[in-house]
Amino acid sequence: MADERQDKRENRNVTINQDSPEILTNAIYTPAFLREQIGKLMRVEFLIGTNNLVDRIGILEDVGASYILLRSLESDTITYCDIYSIKFVTISNRRINNFMNNGYGGYNYY
Repeated sequence: MADERQDKRENRNVTINQDSPEILTNAIYTPAFLREQIGKLMRVEFLIGTNNLVDRIGILEDVGASYILLRSLESDTITYCDIYSIKFVTISNRRINNFMNNGYGGYNYY
């Protein structure tokens, strides 16, 4: 089951090559910078409307030109997020061991 989920993730990732748009390859742009953070635990805050901040916490799975995919720690679901609504991103220095679920619904940190 975990292998099937991993295969689906690998197929979903955006392929970057020399013909890719600069926003996905040059780290001065948000999508390219966030692509360098794939696999890290992060808190992403979104501006909804004119003054409402909403946050999501999860593992950054993928980044496209206009979206990010966050995997929730609690439910192992993927959330598609609009990159243009992002106001703040807090990136953890801790890495998550994706392959070792601790059996209690959580993940092992190292």
